[in-house]
Amino acid sequence: MHDMRRTKSQLIEELKRFRHKEAHTDALAREHERVERALRERVKELNCLYGISHLAQNRELPMEELVRQVGELVCASWQYPEITCARIRIEAHDCTTRNYRNSPWSQSSPINIQGEHLGEIEVRYLEERPESDEGPFLREERNLIDAVAHKLGRLVQANRSEAHMRVLSRELIKAQENERLRIATELHDHLAQDLAALKLDLGELMEHPPAPGLPMQNRLAELTERLSGAISSIRNLAYDLLPPGLEDLGLVRTLRRYCTDFANRSGLAVDFFADGMEGVHLGFETQINIYRLVQESLTNVRKHAQASCATVRIIRSYPSVIVRIEDNGQGVDLEHRLDEFYQSKKMGIWGMRERARLLGGHITLRSRPGRGMRIHIEIPLENMNNGA
Repeated sequence: MHDMRRTKSQLIEELKRFRHKEAHTDALAREHERVERALRERVKELNCLYGISHLAQNRELPMEELVRQVGELVCASWQYPEITCARIRIEAHDCTTRNYRNSPWSQSSPINIQGEHLGEIEVRYLEERPESDEGPFLREERNLIDAVAHKLGRLVQANRSEAHMRVLSRELIKAQENERLRIATELHDHLAQDLAALKLDLGELMEHPPAPGLPMQNRLAELTERLSGAISSIRNLAYDLLPPGLEDLGLVRTLRRYCTDFANRSGLAVDFFADGMEGVHLGFETQINIYRLVQESLTNVRKHAQASCATVRIIRSYPSVIVRIEDNGQGVDLEHRLDEFYQSKKMGIWGMRERARLLGGHITLRSRPGRGMRIHIEIPLENMNNGA
């Protein structure tokens, strides 16, 4: 009887352990199911972000189609994709999924780049679902929609940069071709013809030399002067292509010499002034671009301003180098023509602005009809050593 009672006790204890184990197994199963569900959601989110990155790599895909496909990826990545719809408004594009309609259950995120508001992405559930972290939406879905908005902003920024680079490339090629045409025209129409005429005159002189004395001296003096003119044309052409001595003499002395030579060649009085540039060390790229900015400015004054004098100032004003070019010409109504200057994308004012941007600086114009023009260029200092 005692053994029978012990056996019953053991059976009861064993039954308790079994039920406890069963309950523990059910808890483990529920936890396993919860983790598995969470992992599936995370996989969907990763697939969404990966899919957007994959779409961004297709440079031929129009922006409207890219936005449409992003909307589809978003819908497939939320907790209840069968009742999810999306709308993406970005710049001029307003794209909705086929099943989109207004509903009370929505979350959204703004699309911004560098402080500029581009649009918004919104996700809606078409049916009511249990409350979660943000209405019926998960906390992870808030993170995902913010990440998608950020990626869309970066895509727009990349597209703008690419479009800008394409414009720059076209304008650079155009500028190169114009420069080649100018050099070819200068060589063919002036230098080549001058040298050809000198060759003919020298040939005639050899065949029919004048009598020794003053006629011979005058003839040789004339040919020598014409040859000097041809040599001067070659030097001017080379000087325009690359300023000699920029690295050896430095920017200030090179600009001073250029302004003097420009005044002699053009007849335009040019006053040059530098202040505080001692000990300022600029890289060659910065020096050549500042030189080109001054060169382009004076060329524009000579061609368009109808001015009699101009001033060029280069000043260190920490943390920048300031270059200012002014003239006393006819001026222009900038209020109505500034956009025209920039949007025409000619390698004049527009090209100067791009040069300044390449150096991390900026350019501003001031002008009024009859009051000349002032070009103000500000370039950040790369390095300053007061002891140099």
